[in-house]
Amino acid sequence: MSYWCQMYFQNGVTFTSMRVQWAFGMYCVVLMLIFVFVMLSVFLCCSGSHQFIYMNTDHNLERIWGTVPLLILVFLSWPSMGLLYVLSELETPLVTVKCIGHQWYWEYEYTDFVVVSYNSYMVPEDELKLGEPRLLTVDKSMVLPFSVWCRILTTSFDVVHSWTVPAFGVKSDAVPGRLSESSVKVEMPGVFWGQCSEICGALHSFMPIRVEVVSAELFSKWLWILQSSVWEG
Repeated sequence: MSYWCQMYFQNGVTFTSMRVQWAFGMYCVVLMLIFVFVMLSVFLCCSGSHQFIYMNTDHNLERIWGTVPLLILVFLSWPSMGLLYVLSELETPLVTVKCIGHQWYWEYEYTDFVVVSYNSYMVPEDELKLGEPRLLTVDKSMVLPFSVWCRILTTSFDVVHSWTVPAFGVKSDAVPGRLSESSVKVEMPGVFWGQCSEICGALHSFMPIRVEVVSAELFSKWLWILQSSVWEG
């Protein structure tokens, strides 16, 4: 969850999100070193007692400033290609959850055992309890087990939405008539928040996502209770 004046990513709880944050930090360091080197070079050129007359005629220097940026780009592209592979990798899931975007709420559907679905609506501000975050609290959360590969299927009933949980490193567009697939393996239990990150209409900012990550035992009990309530209903 993001807090006031937070300038960096949320703490990653999946291997994918940790890898994204590591790559971002490395790129920032490299860019900062390049910026310092360029500014230092400009300062030395402008403040020196003599003029750098060979700047326009030295062929070796031209080879250097043509080769070094190329090597830097190759160095930066190597982890990017690995990260793209990790983001697109789909492991064999044990749990599948289908997230359906509506205007303006989410519908979650579990289909591994029996078909169970429910809607998740944002709790109005005047009904919030003490400690519940504004514009993020929902009446029914999405529940996942930790240390288990889970498949997230996203689609939409009406317009384009986007199921996004920054702590998971997942941003999956929900497009009508199309099924998008992503996989997550959360490494620790907890409660994690997200929001629809696609401008989907007037109440776009009122489509929060709340995910409770629990142990496999608690997840099985929760799913059994949910199934029992469906059968009784």
